Amino acid sequence: MSTADAGASPTDRAKASSDSLRARPAGFARDVASIAGRALRGVPRDLEAVTPPIFIALFFFIVNIATLERVTQSGASGFDYTAFQMPTAILLGVTGVSRAPALVLDVQNGYLDRLLMTPIRRLAILLGHMVADVTVAMALTLPILGLGFALGVRFETGVLGVVAFILLAALWSLTFAGFGYAIALKTGNPAAVNSTFLLFFPFLFLTTSYVPRSQLSGWLDTVASFNPATYLLEGFRSLVSSGWAWDDLGKAMLAIAVLGSISMTMCFGALRGRTKRR
Repeated sequence: MSTADAGASPTDRAKASSDSLRARPAGFARDVASIAGRALRGVPRDLEAVTPPIFIALFFFIVNIATLERVTQSGASGFDYTAFQMPTAILLGVTGVSRAPALVLDVQNGYLDRLLMTPIRRLAILLGHMVADVTVAMALTLPILGLGFALGVRFETGVLGVVAFILLAALWSLTFAGFGYAIALKTGNPAAVNSTFLLFFPFLFLTTSYVPRSQLSGWLDTVASFNPATYLLEGFRSLVSSGWAWDDLGKAMLAIAVLGSISMTMCFGALRGRTKRR
């Protein structure tokens, strides 16, 4: 013990010891990586959150091809309905899949409150979960792509097109996940979070999910023109069947950007609201 320590009061020494044990910031990137790692480690323990969407997507992929392929191809020579349906299956498989249900459990059991008492950046909490979401979404596209390849689908854009396809699916999944996080942070209600997919499911049928845009008529064609999923599907299909159609891809990215600006504003606003209450 130094002379200075010997002359210090017990209170001062206790305070100095407390300061030396206090948690220090680890850096923003480290915070994001820590949250993302924890979220990804929870996926194997929560397979019921990711397994049903894939089974549903594969089921509808196979059934739609079996029931509609002859009808759609009878009047259009060279039209590959299997390639046409694969993007629809991708949307079913990745939309609404996120770690938002796990986050709402953290809200309920108090883990989020304890996390907010640490020096971790508040923004890193959401970004870490979103990094995990992007990883999971990319993984979920692989079984659907594998089935598509087995059924004879080939990408006109080659390997780079497959990579772009997977990234586009992951961005869409992330965009929609924002709504789930907003509900999780705002309500802390698991039932409300689990029903997020119901916001999307009806819109999938108000678009070009089963027939080309040219076959839509009346009010459905009008609704489809305002549905962001329409432009996402066209972007997906251009990568598979048309090559690098930058106009279609640009519209798909614009649809993701517009919807993402809404969902991200909502979820980060909900995060600010919850942290202000703590």
